[in-house]
Amino acid sequence: MALDDGATYWHANSLNGRRAIVTGAAQGVGRGIALALLERGASVLLVDRNAAVTEVARGFAAEGLQAEALVADLCDQGGYQRIVGTAVERFGGLDALVNNAVATNEPKPFTEITMADYDLAHDTGPRATFFLMQAAYPALKAAGGGSIVNLGSGTGTEGKPFFGAYASAKEAVRGMSKVAALEWGRDNIRVNVVCPFANSEGVQGWSQAFPDDYGKSLKRVPLQRVGDTHTDIGATVAFLIGPDASYLTAQTIHLDGGTGTFR
Repeated sequence: MALDDGATYWHANSLNGRRAIVTGAAQGVGRGIALALLERGASVLLVDRNAAVTEVARGFAAEGLQAEALVADLCDQGGYQRIVGTAVERFGGLDALVNNAVATNEPKPFTEITMADYDLAHDTGPRATFFLMQAAYPALKAAGGGSIVNLGSGTGTEGKPFFGAYASAKEAVRGMSKVAALEWGRDNIRVNVVCPFANSEGVQGWSQAFPDDYGKSLKRVPLQRVGDTHTDIGATVAFLIGPDASYLTAQTIHLDGGTGTFR
């Protein structure tokens, strides 16, 4: 596929033979990540509770990309093995897992966050991430190693008012990622976290609902733009999954245009 104007060079076949799962892939960051992996030669299972993921995968496949879809709700605690099993069945194995899916009912004041709000963020975020990692481990080990990329957030690393449940969920993801990276390194399984600030549907909705807050956040970005889900976020995840990142693990990468400066 042709590069967008201004995009950096990448190897068109750098992920040939890699088999990956991307959750939350029907739109936004997940869709951008899936496309970046696919156009570099990977086979990707796009997972989402939204049935639209089927059409997204079908559109990619029509372009000659190796895309498959699975409609699955990550709140279904019995579905993790099904997701991994589907990828292994369709692709013959698994080399990478990208845990992107999350949901939230925020922004809300800390004192108004309900148990249902908390459970929503934590069930789709850290709980699903934790148990999908567990489910994927045997397949990744059998493949001789692999890469897991989990999605964190500057909302957690810096703290953001009115996102108490979401911030705690994202920081839980970072904690488990580091532990898994340290335990599974001997199996050549790398685990890293990406914290993006990108033009997803969620961010677009936030910009419309809270234009003043969005404007202030954008002014804090030294690069003066919001990241692109495909060419910025997706490209970095593709790097983390690929061979050029074979010595990189247990790290958090903030893809936020420099918003948080050095941490």
